Amino acid sequence: MTMDREPARTKGRPLYSLQRRELTAIDGALALLAVLLIVQMWLLTAALEAFLGGHHETALPAAIAAGLLFAGCCGLYVFIRGLDRRIRRGPSPR
Repeated sequence: MTMDREPARTKGRPLYSLQRRELTAIDGALALLAVLLIVQMWLLTAALEAFLGGHHETALPAAIAAGLLFAGCCGLYVFIRGLDRRIRRGPSPR
């Protein structure tokens, strides 16, 4: 016997509130931000070591990649700040 289960609902609303879903999105974005920062630190360390070792041709591509990682981190930061502001304001009136 199989039963089709619907998601649990409370008075027509989903079980998980919008605030909880936004907090989950913030958690995921922070985890991605941490990974991006670790990769950026590794890239800058490797590029500096190569540059000081005499491999000057790697400096520009590494600087461009580090700049792109920085831009990605800034974008995630703006995303997180926007979600945080929306959560702190509370639910929007409908």
